[in-house]
Amino acid sequence: MFNPEQRSETLRSSWQADNKIVVGYCGRLAPEKGIGMMKYLQADSRVKLVIIGDGPDRNNLEILLPNAIFTGRLTGHELGSAMASLDVLIAPGELETFCQVIQEGMAAGTPVIAPAIGGPLDLISHEVNGLLYPPGDAAEMVRQVDRLVADADLRNEISGVAHDRVQSRTWSALGRELVGHYQSASRGLQLPVAA
Repeated sequence: MFNPEQRSETLRSSWQADNKIVVGYCGRLAPEKGIGMMKYLQADSRVKLVIIGDGPDRNNLEILLPNAIFTGRLTGHELGSAMASLDVLIAPGELETFCQVIQEGMAAGTPVIAPAIGGPLDLISHEVNGLLYPPGDAAEMVRQVDRLVADADLRNEISGVAHDRVQSRTWSALGRELVGHYQSASRGLQLPVAA
């Protein structure tokens, strides 16, 4: 579902993103997700903001980000296509533990920027498979976005490494790993004989 081949120029065109770098967020629209930090990106004429998802903060965000595209909640193929059609994914939440959206963005071939705290630290090696910024530092978040907006080679390099690394975290790969652990643990065990 999440892979770079899902990228859609038709979808990007519907976002009025022709000749723009699409910077997006994907997830629940709630205050604790930190989406409001994206307001610092709206003055950049090179950028089109796209917000994928829905939630209790949507109305406030539509006022805060009047030029952003709000897709609403997407699932399945539509979600995979939207994620792959972003040029940069921001995961600004500072309370994240697992960060599934970061892995989905990586699988979709989209470079990810996130705060250097919690779950993102487990998934992102700064300047290798994503970019990190100090939590709460809007200026540094903007600087990291600017790096990717200005440098297509850096976007491609980071997204390629991220996509390759996340392939070991697919459900089938994790299932094989789990079965391997069970097989290793069960070797040499004496199982009770049924009476």
